[in-house]
Amino acid sequence: MAGSRKHAREFALQGLYAWLVGGADATLIAANLKEDEQFRRADEDYFRTLLYGVLKEEDLLSSRIAPLLDRPIAELSPIERGILLLGAYELVNCPDVPWRVAINEGVELAKKFGGTDGHKYINGVLDKLAQDVRAVEIGAAKNRG
Repeated sequence: MAGSRKHAREFALQGLYAWLVGGADATLIAANLKEDEQFRRADEDYFRTLLYGVLKEEDLLSSRIAPLLDRPIAELSPIERGILLLGAYELVNCPDVPWRVAINEGVELAKKFGGTDGHKYINGVLDKLAQDVRAVEIGAAKNRG
């Protein structure tokens, strides 16, 4: 099942990229992505949750991410921005996804789709966001360790 969520994240990132670059309709983007033969490996419900959730909350998520960046959000590559939006969405709205998993999945997406050292940047930004939005979970983990 974990692999299917990983694939769902990859397809959601592709959808966000298409939306950020071309501004296409989310329903059309989702329909096009579903035609990919690899899509059957993805958790379709989770894909929809991520894609539509990020698009619905993009302004809120961007406002949470922006203070953590070293440059304006508009200057991020569409891949970096999409990964940060996905990671932020999971950290804020998916309490069933452990904070370390949300960060690690963002890092893995950056390694696969992003620039050479983009994963380090993604890791730093998502870690800062997690310290804020998952403070109780992180504190509990530190107390156990």
